[in-house]
Amino acid sequence: MKIRGERECKECGTRWSYYETGSVGCPACGSLRSVGIDERTEHTDLQVEFDLTSVRNAIDDVPTDDLAERAREACRDYVRRRGFVNAGDLRDLDDTYLAASELLHVADVLERDIRLEEREELYFLSLLRDADDGERPPHQEVPATIRAPRGLAYATAVQEYRGDVRTWAEDRSLTTAERGALETLGEHAKRIRMLDGDVDPRLAERLIEATRDLANGLRGDELAFAQAQDRLDGLEFGTLE
Repeated sequence: MKIRGERECKECGTRWSYYETGSVGCPACGSLRSVGIDERTEHTDLQVEFDLTSVRNAIDDVPTDDLAERAREACRDYVRRRGFVNAGDLRDLDDTYLAASELLHVADVLERDIRLEEREELYFLSLLRDADDGERPPHQEVPATIRAPRGLAYATAVQEYRGDVRTWAEDRSLTTAERGALETLGEHAKRIRMLDGDVDPRLAERLIEATRDLANGLRGDELAFAQAQDRLDGLEFGTLE
């Protein structure tokens, strides 16, 4: 949505940035009566905290399925409120969002599966330990039995990110090549989602790399755009070298 992010309070005259606070309430007096004093810009990135401390603190007190349910709800709230356009600028598809997305999907599987292997549980705990710090395990560590949640999480994240890219690009003139690459990216994400994410984790990682290169390319980096095209072509033919 397009908003006027620079606000001025009608009650006390305080000025602040909605882009920084995520609130229309005046930080000085609390009044909700304010006016925008800048041009409207696209903004989808809400201010939201992602902190799994309370979930981690319960590790010794609740069974794994209950822990997974708490982690899933925390991640769902975070992912639901996140966006990638901030005051008209396109943000990156960051590792914190990806880790939260993966933890959400892994937790959903663990909550429903009563026959957990030790490796699966340890992988879940590693995600829980580091996701809110923006760290995620490398693809080599993904247990084969739960590679589908990672693939589905990444494909869904790319789909959501691509939606914000399209919104961001509405006021820009994309070239035919840029539009084509964006469409191809969406097709790859859709294909992985149709497979319920059950693909080689390397393929899911390449999808993320292609997405990031494409975003940089759309922001003006010609080398990154060429690299994105190469990565997308590689995905098209299933190459993982």
